[in-house]
Amino acid sequence: MDELKVFTGNANPALAQAIVDYLEIPLGKCEVFQFTNENTFVRILENVRERDVFVVQPICSPVNSNLVELLVMLDAFKRASAGRITAVVPYYGYGRTDKKDQPRVPISARLVADLLTVAGANRLLTVDLHAPQIQGFFSIPVDELTALNVLANYFIEKNLNGDLVVVATDIGISKRARDLAERLNAPLAIMEKRRVGNVDRTETLNVIGDVAGRMALTLDDEIDTAGSLVNVVSTLIERGAKGVYSGCTHPVFSGPAIQRISSCPVKEVVVTDTIPLGPSKTLDKIRVLSIAPLLGEAIHRIHTGMSIGAMFE
Repeated sequence: MDELKVFTGNANPALAQAIVDYLEIPLGKCEVFQFTNENTFVRILENVRERDVFVVQPICSPVNSNLVELLVMLDAFKRASAGRITAVVPYYGYGRTDKKDQPRVPISARLVADLLTVAGANRLLTVDLHAPQIQGFFSIPVDELTALNVLANYFIEKNLNGDLVVVATDIGISKRARDLAERLNAPLAIMEKRRVGNVDRTETLNVIGDVAGRMALTLDDEIDTAGSLVNVVSTLIERGAKGVYSGCTHPVFSGPAIQRISSCPVKEVVVTDTIPLGPSKTLDKIRVLSIAPLLGEAIHRIHTGMSIGAMFE
């Protein structure tokens, strides 16, 4: 493993290019496309025998196509005798189905973990999993990075610290929100909400904490249809918040999300580029921060045997 190689599928090539720019190495050459019968084909265009290979591919929309593309790429590198294969999955699709919370339903997050491992991944590098226990679904090492520092640094520069309150959008993300509040030297509030059935709809029940007269910063791991965001922002303003900013790692932005964000009174939605945003998903109030330096530094440390945890100390 004397040579580092970074390759990408079609899910987020811009992020992969930014990562190799940080590492000051060229992007690996390969062909990845679908035949007319929708079968995915991969051909590696350079020698990877005994190399340390990193494959960048978030499992984002189109989710199933990008997942299969990643699996076929991993298999190709395994059969090309790569020394070690690390799946760099900035956004772990199917992560929200991490337990049996109803009768006769799958644990899809575990299934995806098994698929990645069988396909040939020797290691997983990811960012802000929906649930930390997903790490335990893998029989291979998992490095989970967090975008908290990236988000924190942005809001520190905005100088909102004086009257800022960090708001966890649900109890499940309260620990991350507490860590962000500590970095920003701000108090913490928590939204109590309930998901309604299997549809992308939530019901906000209560706000735990004082937000009156303060600027609120909501934190979530992802924004999907933005239904929860609209409810949270409305509730915070009703409780006396002066204004609301929103921060999240993964901008899924499916369905009516962009329309909802556009009409919502949120001041700014700050996200990272784990998932690419096309022209149809850009708004003046959406700010995208690059996660490439974080991933690039982690790849460098994995390749050279350095500590990942030291990045966050």
